[in-house]
Amino acid sequence: MSDHNDVPVRMRADVLSVPAYRQGAAPTRPGYKLSSNENPFDPLPSVLAAISGRDDINRYAAAAMPDLRESIAAKFGVTADRVHLAAGSVAILYQLVHAAATTGDEYLHAWPSFEAYPSLGLASGASAVRVPLTGAAEHDLDAMAEAITERIRVILVCSPNNPTGPAVRRADFDRFMARVPATTLVVLDEAYREFVTDPEAVRGEDVLGQHPNLVVLRTFSKAYGLAGLRIGYAVGHPAILSAAATTAIPLSVTGLADVAARASMMPEAQAEHDRRIHEIVTRRDALVAGLADLGVRVPQAQGNFVWIPEGEHGIDTAALAAAFSESGTLVRPFPGDGVRISVGERESIDEVLRIVGAFLG
Repeated sequence: MSDHNDVPVRMRADVLSVPAYRQGAAPTRPGYKLSSNENPFDPLPSVLAAISGRDDINRYAAAAMPDLRESIAAKFGVTADRVHLAAGSVAILYQLVHAAATTGDEYLHAWPSFEAYPSLGLASGASAVRVPLTGAAEHDLDAMAEAITERIRVILVCSPNNPTGPAVRRADFDRFMARVPATTLVVLDEAYREFVTDPEAVRGEDVLGQHPNLVVLRTFSKAYGLAGLRIGYAVGHPAILSAAATTAIPLSVTGLADVAARASMMPEAQAEHDRRIHEIVTRRDALVAGLADLGVRVPQAQGNFVWIPEGEHGIDTAALAAAFSESGTLVRPFPGDGVRISVGERESIDEVLRIVGAFLG
């Protein structure tokens, strides 16, 4: 991409000042791609069967995709008008911030967190307010509550937090919501919810009915392995979701994604889906234990990734990422903060531990 100084036309300075979201790169030689938190398993056989041979891609998806919305609504115990679909949950993040915040307004989020958060308000002119994580790489909900002002229109809570791993505890979330003004939108971003094993973690379906100002986000990209089809959803108050839909790019969810998502939720797919999630969690916990054996402490891992903080065991983020790259395996470095390592193929666990062990000497 060209340097911003080379832009041949007048562009907004605030847009040029924010780095674009970076997708995780793929290895250029034999190795493992552990940079994008993708599901390492192939799509479920029943999903492949459902989308195989589709000859209707000349048509748009069914208007409002009622069958899929009904399935999601049943999962949350709500009506279908409380479900909104988009091309990935990240698209809904943009929609919600655009719908709620404009020039002079602000939105609040923890940091480091999902890399797309800082750019969510650019199109509408809203500014991001970052609140540092705690020393345990968790949301500092007390500090976030204290940072709420009249200008804050949206608050983003990522649980489990990407890239650091810890989930927000239910008790902490309840106390936080009690301090949030009822007219301020709170988004509980649960893109990795299916991998959470902490019994104290907040669950969107458990708290949604208590807070009209709360929207819960989920995705089919991670646990369901449909990242390439781009489909996610929000559950919340119909009026909030309607406003989000107003800001959405029309017709952005494809019929193929609709079919795959519906097939993923069928009973015949669920048992295999659950088995795969259990296997990923087992690999994650094995990776955490292996790193501990090397003397590397990581924050509580509740997603399909682990986080090695900058400075842990003397580790330099850029140097560790370079060591992985030299071995043909790619991870996601956050310069100055740490390295995120996705949980991938079974064989990749030993390779990660080998690379880290060699790096530590």
